Amino acid sequence: MKPARNFDERSIWWRVATDFAQSRIALGGLAVLALVLLAALCAPWITPQNPYDLMQLDVMDARLHPGTANGLGSFTYWLGTDGQGRDLYSAIVYGLRISLLVGIGSALIAGILGTLVGLLAAYAGGKVDALLMRLVDLLLSFPTILMALMILAYVGKGVGNVILTLVLLEWAYYARTARGQALVEGRRDYVEAARGQGIPAWRIAIGHVLPNCMPPLMVIGALQVARAITLEATLSFLGLGVPITEPSLGLLISNGYQYLLSNEYWISFFPGVALLATIVAINLVGDQLRDVLNPRLQK
Repeated sequence: MKPARNFDERSIWWRVATDFAQSRIALGGLAVLALVLLAALCAPWITPQNPYDLMQLDVMDARLHPGTANGLGSFTYWLGTDGQGRDLYSAIVYGLRISLLVGIGSALIAGILGTLVGLLAAYAGGKVDALLMRLVDLLLSFPTILMALMILAYVGKGVGNVILTLVLLEWAYYARTARGQALVEGRRDYVEAARGQGIPAWRIAIGHVLPNCMPPLMVIGALQVARAITLEATLSFLGLGVPITEPSLGLLISNGYQYLLSNEYWISFFPGVALLATIVAINLVGDQLRDVLNPRLQK
């Protein structure tokens, strides 16, 4: 029976990969996303400047046009520089690291927390379920950006504080999805069989129900990463996200906003393109995963 189970598992993942590959647009998004992740991981080795090191910045190189050589002639500012003399190409690559760290980190932590809350609500039922779901409804009823601004105004700037804020705002989406899926799975025959064998409820929830709840949670997670990156960029643009010494893409866009009408478009344009490409790529991958993992859409 063990070889058959392994064969079935390989067949399932092979079907998922095959169905995903049927969309060339999704494959393009996956390729862009892989390129963005690779660039972010290899930032120290593929960039000529560390934009976070103030000793490497020269204010005399501020707002240089794309293609201009730096003052020492050691490399070229292919995307130009910003108002602080940062090489925009280096700043964008390093900014991607922060944006992806915030997006993936907050989505992962919120996913774990929200999933556990959703499973607890589904299996506890009664007053516990009602209390947790009313809390979820309360969180989802407030405007996200307003809540984020209020929290960050209290805790202050910083990558850790931004991740904490996004976790507090995102876990409710996972909790609602996990609870609904757990209620459906709880009526399945395999759950009744496990109960008949005397398996504890927590083991059934973690070992049997949770794996079958993962497909919709994976889709939610992919889309929440893009949402978290967008929200972090918005907060940084407004000046309440990451500190100015560690600019993310949102802060880079904000730094060049005042120069848009001065024909110095590149300061905001290139970080904006990088942010747009990242978010679109993640959404394309998430949408295709939703179609592939949704059994109702399978022919």
